[in-house]
Amino acid sequence: MQSSIVETLTGAAVILIAGVFLFFAYTATDSGSRAGYELTIDFDRIDGLAMGGDVRMSGIKIGTVVDQVLDPKTYIARVTISVAQDVALPEDTSAKITSEGLLGGSYIALTPGGAEDMLADGDEIMFAQGSIDLIGLVSQAVFSAGGSDDE
Repeated sequence: MQSSIVETLTGAAVILIAGVFLFFAYTATDSGSRAGYELTIDFDRIDGLAMGGDVRMSGIKIGTVVDQVLDPKTYIARVTISVAQDVALPEDTSAKITSEGLLGGSYIALTPGGAEDMLADGDEIMFAQGSIDLIGLVSQAVFSAGGSDDE
């Protein structure tokens, strides 16, 4: 009888600790739904940009990538982002896909413009720069650096 009480208490402790870890993971990753407004951006390429990726301004996360779709007529990647409600973006805000480093993921960096009018829910950011193919640039630099040796 005594051993079954110890086993029950041990099992309850394990379940409690697992619950604490799940709660921590949920809050640390911003997995909960956040109130915000959605904007769309058209890019020529979105290499490395994942669903749920960060949207940052001045290095601070202000939103999340919520949808990615390819326009079958223009072959342009349309990305939908959700931006925190307390962040007002001017109409001439620009967006570019930036890499966190050579091995890091990609995120959308927003640069605010100087317009008086602000973007609203459902608007489109008109000024966008897609991702840069780093491997292509490195290979191009390596092959062009070889050059011809005329002696």
